[in-house]
Order: sequence, then C-alpha cells, then structure tokens
Amino acid sequence: MSAPAVDVHVLPTSAPDDTSELEALFDSETVRPENVICILGKTEGNGCVNDFSRGLATRAYRDLLADHLDAAPETVHEDVLLIMSGGTEGVMTPHVTVFSRRETDTDPGPERRLAAGTAATDEIPPGELGRMGQVERTAAAVRRGMAEAGIEDPANVAFVQIKCPLLTADRIATARESGETVATEDTYKSMGYSRAASALGVATATGEIAAESLDDGMIYDDPSVYSRVASTSAGVELTHSEVLVLGNSQHAASTHAIGSAVMQDALDAEAVQAAIDDATSDGDTSQITNVFAKAQAARSGRIRDRRHVIHNDSDIESTRHARAVVNAVVGAVTGDPLSYISGGAEHQGPDGGGPVATIVDTD
Repeated sequence: MSAPAVDVHVLPTSAPDDTSELEALFDSETVRPENVICILGKTEGNGCVNDFSRGLATRAYRDLLADHLDAAPETVHEDVLLIMSGGTEGVMTPHVTVFSRRETDTDPGPERRLAAGTAATDEIPPGELGRMGQVERTAAAVRRGMAEAGIEDPANVAFVQIKCPLLTADRIATARESGETVATEDTYKSMGYSRAASALGVATATGEIAAESLDDGMIYDDPSVYSRVASTSAGVELTHSEVLVLGNSQHAASTHAIGSAVMQDALDAEAVQAAIDDATSDGDTSQITNVFAKAQAARSGRIRDRRHVIHNDSDIESTRHARAVVNAVVGAVTGDPLSYISGGAEHQGPDGGGPVATIVDTD
C-alpha cells in the first residue's frame, strides 16, 4: 500500500531572486523537481501594490523549475503554486518554504500527518473581486484542494494559504469599459477586499460560515465574521487565485504534522504556543519547521486597553507595522526570527488577531 508524504524545506534567501538553496536540493536529489507542489515565499519588498519583489521571486523560481523540468516557463504554474508574500519588516528573515509531495511504500501510521492539496480559480473578473463571486470561486477551489490532500473532515484543515489578485488602474478601466462596477477604486484598498473575499471563501468551504449568511456588503466591513484557518495575500502578479490547503490526514505518511490556533491580538504569544502544542506531543520548539501567521492592527486603535497609533502613520502602511510586531512575538516564543507573517487579516481571525499554524518535524 502506498501513501503520499509531504516534505517541507525552509530556505533562507539573500535576495528575492536567490534560488541557490533550492538548486542545491535539486542537485543533491534531496528534492525532485517534479514533486514540488508549492513554493511559499516571504520577499523583502513593501508588500503593497507596487511590490515588485514578489514578481521577481516568482519569475526566478518559475525559470528554475522550468529548467529542471525541461518545460516552458509559462507552463510551470499548471503544476506548481508560486505564492510570494511581500514584506519582511523588523527582524523577519526573507525565505521560501518549499512543499513537495511524493508517493511512498510506507503504510500510514496511527497518527494523522501533514497533507497538502493545491488548486486554482479561473481568472477573477474585476467586477467580481471583493464580492460574492470571488467568495464562491475561492470556496470551490478550497474544496478541490481538500479533496486532493485527502482531508475528508474540514476540522482537520489547519491552514489555507491563498494568493489572490488585486485591482490596478488598468483593471478598473477595463471594468468601466464593460459597464461593470468595482468594489473599490482605491487600488491599495482593493488588496483588502480581495483578501477578505478569499478568506470568506475559505470559511464557507470549511463550514465555518454558511454561504447564505453572507452578502457583498459584509465583505471587508464586518470583522465579526471570520475564518480560523485562512491566510490570504493579494498581489498584482496574477489575475486568478492560487490555493494551498494544509492539514492532517490519516492517509498521509509524512514525518511532518501541523497544528493551529487563533491569536486574539498581536501580542498573543499563548496562541503561538498553543499551535505548537497542537502539532507536537510535548510542545518542543526544536521540532518546528516553520510558523505561519496573519497579522493586523485592530480597527479600534487599541490593544489590551492601550492606545496604538498604527493607523495614524501616513508614512508606513498598517500592514507593515503589524507584520513586524507579530514576527517579533512569534520569534520570542520560538527563538527564531524566521517565520512566515503576512499582513492584512480581513476576516482572518478576530479583529486585531489572526490564525497561526506551526509545522513540525516529528521524525
């Protein structure tokens, strides 16, 4: 009997287009190029609309895979998700996490182990972005990702990473020419709308929220509805959404496992430890492969009854402050500045908080 095993390699980078460590894994045959299903990166750009570090990293890894797979670069995305999230403020280490999946002759053990599935939506028209059309497209893709991962019970989904599009001036103009309206004409704000709709798509796919309870007016504006496992990131480098579903499955033969929790605010170190405890039997931080979390500043302008001024800073966007804070909190728990912290957590955890997940190596 064969069973799939998901391998996870975390590779620090010296620049957005530094692919040397993955090349070394290919050369040593530690990872086979045809087994790679997702490269999830943190690049050192600003994480905003004009963050070109995401596109640079995407192109570099696309070209590397194309070379090793003897494939045309434009076809790589058909088999591999290249999800780059900009912004490594504070002491966050730029890096990529490489997920690969292989078939083994090992029978699954009694414990559930890490499983991963990928999917993508069709192109999302500008008029659907940030609206129920995007929610529905995303939910369908998440369900396909769960099925591919062999995760039958939504309760076993620990983290769903989505890269989604945003609105540019050209895309807004295209919508106008077609007689369509858009959710917002503010290109930066469109990142939030897209993240929000994607997160609600996750929530409906996992049964956290009933789809019929949602409408366009709630998207981005009602923080009381959220997913406990969604992590969404918007970028200008694509017009569809790419989905990575991570969870534990009794059908998997991986040596890795994943645990999750929800940070109630940016200082919630207890939730980080809870995610570690959920993945390990003894909470041993030395087993950690990587930590993934969402970050946001509370809309109220307060945290633990203290005032903050993040939203009053006209020079630096709030998402950049939030990433730096949460990375520091995670690093204080794990002792490692390398973690995947993504800013902008609309409908991803409670207002001011966000989902956190930990992958550990149980071997």
